[in-house]
Amino acid sequence: MRRRICVQETVFDVAEETREIREASHKVGGIATFLGVVRDINEDAEVANLYLEHYPGMTESQINKIIDGAADRWQIHAVTVIHRIGHLLPNDEIVFVGVGSEHRGDAFAVCEYVMDYLKTQATFWKKEQTGTTSRWLSTRQTDVEAAGRWSSDETEEV
Repeated sequence: MRRRICVQETVFDVAEETREIREASHKVGGIATFLGVVRDINEDAEVANLYLEHYPGMTESQINKIIDGAADRWQIHAVTVIHRIGHLLPNDEIVFVGVGSEHRGDAFAVCEYVMDYLKTQATFWKKEQTGTTSRWLSTRQTDVEAAGRWSSDETEEV
């Protein structure tokens, strides 16, 4: 399986990343992607910018474990996870997850699984600046619940 993990300040090219997933294996018959962008409104407040930090080395290791967990469940030929850090503005692209598999079902499931665990298990810290205040964002309960749906008695948490 081809895997690509990048934590970076620079923008990424969604079309190029998708092309690389497509070319990773002749067995790729379905590609699912997720593109996350910085919200311009969050909890009824206008967002001026978002600042992201991470724990270098640990963050990438956690993303690798998330991908390993997905590979244990589904057939995957290629996975790309790119997460931006630093100062971002509303509507900036923040995260890309792309999955290539033989069939669409596996590609969709892996894409969701990776995003659910990225939101709850990977060490990223987000500080949101509005017009008047700034605050560090916490993990949302809805994200915890989304990740929890992948847990069962037969599997360990990532």
